[in-house]
Amino acid sequence: MADTASFDQLADRIDRLLLRHEESQRTNDLLRSEVKSLQAERDLLRSRLGAARARIDTLLERMTQHQDASAAEPTEGQP
Repeated sequence: MADTASFDQLADRIDRLLLRHEESQRTNDLLRSEVKSLQAERDLLRSRLGAARARIDTLLERMTQHQDASAAEPTEGQP
């Protein structure tokens, strides 16, 4: 009977380990999905940041050109 009790204990322990393993796999899958989602969000934000930087660079260039053109124009009263 001692063998049956230890076998039952071992079977219970194996069942608990299997449940823990399945829970760990589900958690891991959810975390992988979340990482994938966050990576996609990061990539989108990087793209938007790059586009914003390009627009700012264009505006700065236009402002510099406008200032250079204004400086080159004669003002009233100057020959």
